[in-house]
Amino acid sequence: MGKKPAAPKYDVMSVADLEERIAELQAEIETIRQVIAKKQAARGAAAGFFKQ
Repeated sequence: MGKKPAAPKYDVMSVADLEERIAELQAEIETIRQVIAKKQAARGAAAGFFKQ
């Protein structure tokens, strides 16, 4: 993995900006969870195929 970008300076952000940031992060987390689920399903299918 590459270098992580610097975290925003949360102390200087407005409440509205912080709430927007939370919503963006939650959306990204959900996307990542979906990718993980797809990868796990594919791995399970492959494991099942090779067990036969």
